[in-house]
Amino acid sequence: MLISLFSISAIFFGVQVSTADENLNTEYEYFDYDKEINSLVEIDFIPSGTMVASWYGPDFHGKQTANTEIYNQLAYTAAHKSLPFGTMLRVTNPRNGKQVIVRINDRGPYIDGRDIDLSKGAAIAIGMIEKGVVRVKVEKLVPKVAAG
Repeated sequence: MLISLFSISAIFFGVQVSTADENLNTEYEYFDYDKEINSLVEIDFIPSGTMVASWYGPDFHGKQTANTEIYNQLAYTAAHKSLPFGTMLRVTNPRNGKQVIVRINDRGPYIDGRDIDLSKGAAIAIGMIEKGVVRVKVEKLVPKVAAG
């Protein structure tokens, strides 16, 4: 009876009901990488161009990040100890060539030997969920300066 009422109210009020893994990243589903890349200049700010990446998600989902946003584990975001909030990075998994653009909105990771914590959504995008910790190529993206 309760399930039936929930289903009817979901239809009536237009509530979208889905499982946790269904539509993993609907907020960023139509992100146009080519357009974004073409509107940015890439600068490699790390001499080696690599970082050790891990990912974080379920335990922090819905909680406040260091920049006061609410953490969405399926968004393309990341935590770094010192990069300014809002910094955009292209992260590439060299094992499979998959890339994702993330925005720094949190601090961490706080485990020795790790440089960046990717959101679960970003980790899924580059195929590192099962491995957990991987070395990635990282490039800082900054807006192009208009020629004057």
